[in-house]
Amino acid sequence: MPELNQLTAEWSAARILYPTYSALAREFVIDLTPCIDLETGVEQPPKESVEQARQWLQDMDERIQIHQLRQFLQTTTLVTPQLLQTLLLHHLHKEEKSPSDRDKIDFLLVQLFSLAAPSRLEDNSVTLDYVAKTLAPVLGPVDTTMPAWLAPLENVLQLAQKARTLNELLHGGILEQGRKIKVQSGENYFQPTAMIAFARFSFLVRRSFFRLMHQDLNAIFDGLRELEQRGVNTIDCRRAQFSAEEPILRLRMICQSWKVMFQAEYSSGQPLRMLVDLRAAIDDALGRGVAQNARAAKPAPVKKAAAAPAAKPASAMAARAGAAPSAPATKFNTTADAVPEFEVSGNEWNPDGSSGN
Repeated sequence: MPELNQLTAEWSAARILYPTYSALAREFVIDLTPCIDLETGVEQPPKESVEQARQWLQDMDERIQIHQLRQFLQTTTLVTPQLLQTLLLHHLHKEEKSPSDRDKIDFLLVQLFSLAAPSRLEDNSVTLDYVAKTLAPVLGPVDTTMPAWLAPLENVLQLAQKARTLNELLHGGILEQGRKIKVQSGENYFQPTAMIAFARFSFLVRRSFFRLMHQDLNAIFDGLRELEQRGVNTIDCRRAQFSAEEPILRLRMICQSWKVMFQAEYSSGQPLRMLVDLRAAIDDALGRGVAQNARAAKPAPVKKAAAAPAAKPASAMAARAGAAPSAPATKFNTTADAVPEFEVSGNEWNPDGSSGN
């Protein structure tokens, strides 16, 4: 009977995940033969079908990259609390987890918390206890007493919240420090207390990111307006990968498209670098580049704390517009990967708005 109950629960979870995984496969052209019994919606399959479904999901997990999962879940209408919880538990229940599993779990924890948190939740209300309570449906009750090895995470968070510009946040080494702590935590990351701490960290860094991005876009629009009032029609934007005589009207259209795009995108890549460089080009055109765009200050070194203890064994975009219970036991491969640390949720575009964070 216990085995039957387990198989029933596993099949129920697989049926919830299958439409999303199938949509992901279509979206990113992942070539994998459909799982017939899941495809036809069989309600009470034989044990062999459950095992086939398990293998199918495992094969998909190996092929789905973290950036694909982020993009899809932030742009699809399929997302529900039930789906996020099922995805989380699916990855948490794995006996062996890869760095990709860790990044997916980290992302899903923040997505679930973002979906559950009130839109006007103040930063100082996002305490460890509050995050633990919100994520209790998937992690169970968690002791939020932080181990010494997690102390540097709070120091990095403070640096992120003190960043004055998007350039400083993206290029000042702050995000890399947070990523390094996460990677070096190894399988200790999967301790419930650590997952709560990292979820809180990522959520609050996202908020800082969006505030600064919103600030940069507003500064760009204000700067373009001021240049027009001065009778300037074009500016040199080669540093932002535009032309030496880029029309202000076109720049405004581009930024309008970015404002829409960044509501759904998560990337810390090319468009964000262009945004930072465009603000610098506009400040230069206004004659205040030196004052406004000095290189981001090198972040203060993170205070070192005790090394993470060995984990105890346990049971088993277009860039241009117009032109373009507690966590289960794990075995963990600590090899670092190159996945960008930062990802942002579309719900969090306007921190003062009525939806999102």
